Amino acid sequence: MEKLTPIKLVTFLRGINVGGHHKVPMKDLVELLNKSGFLNVVTILNSGNVIFDSYDNNIFHIENQLEKSFLSTFGFAIPTIVISADDLKNEYNTKPFEKIEYTKDTRFYISFCKEKPVEPLTTPWSTSDESFHILNFRNRIITSILDLSKINSPKGMDILEKHFGKDITTRNWNTIEKIIAKL
Repeated sequence: MEKLTPIKLVTFLRGINVGGHHKVPMKDLVELLNKSGFLNVVTILNSGNVIFDSYDNNIFHIENQLEKSFLSTFGFAIPTIVISADDLKNEYNTKPFEKIEYTKDTRFYISFCKEKPVEPLTTPWSTSDESFHILNFRNRIITSILDLSKINSPKGMDILEKHFGKDITTRNWNTIEKIIAKL
């Protein structure tokens, strides 16, 4: 009889604990995932980044299961995107920002799509003012750069939603490094 091995997953919750809205205590989140049968549950920061192991390898099933659990437990919808730890590590290991000069105005982002868009942009792609660059899109993961020295407001997220849909969530590179350190 073959022994099942759990897979490591990373879950990104959109819009929790931002500006005092949709508060979700990390302790309650861990408890809910443990009760749902997930193993080795760890949260990173307070913004809805969760690492866990699962015997279920159907990511879309897990996303739906979690969203239903969150709604019934916390009383509001929490958009949830699950990525395999391997896909996240692979993207991290490409070192997407390695050749980009970092300044105080530079922001490195990784965004996660719930589904592949029907017509994604051809990458690399830039705005006409060169303030926002989308470097790559693969495995439902988008890498992008925002240069605040060229624009007064971070319009990059609006651009991502326009081209990749609203079922998307974004983390800065520092957060991704913290998650990778825990994998």
